[in-house]
Amino acid sequence: MVFARDTEANLLAAAELVNTALRRDGHDALATPAELDAFYVRWGYSVRHDGDDAELAEVRAARTRLQRLWGVDRDEAAGLVNAILREADAVPFLTRHDALDWHLHATAPGAPLATVVLVETAMGVADVVRSDEYARMKRCEGDDCEAVLVDLSRNRSKRFCDVNNCGNRANVAAYRARRADAQTG
Repeated sequence: MVFARDTEANLLAAAELVNTALRRDGHDALATPAELDAFYVRWGYSVRHDGDDAELAEVRAARTRLQRLWGVDRDEAAGLVNAILREADAVPFLTRHDALDWHLHATAPGAPLATVVLVETAMGVADVVRSDEYARMKRCEGDDCEAVLVDLSRNRSKRFCDVNNCGNRANVAAYRARRADAQTG
């Protein structure tokens, strides 16, 4: 299934945001306003951005809340999405800005960045839930990795996160195991 461009971007941004706290090295990659600025620019947000410690704390709280979406089933996810949308008084509307064609927004102009992140993620997850594609919201299969991912591959085969180099680590381990088997066989 192919989701709308904004749905995919919102889901991928949410996964990256959640993963800032789930790095194998224990480093929180969202510890400073400068790191929040980089996230804001990387994902092309065009909403209010205060760039201060208060905003950072709000986005980190949103991150914690979004992390729950990867630990529940589809029905519970629907309830979490509805709660986020209800609390933000989200009213979806089509908009076009910058170089982006028509896409959905659901927050009032001037809404805090944390609210925008929550609502845009909720809108993306709503598409995943109603398309019966919730299995695409995955946890990394890497050893000792808690990171999350959104599997947008055609055949739903993505297994590893991009944050902790888990795919490469798994490939190296498999190679070493094959080599060991070949040497003992």
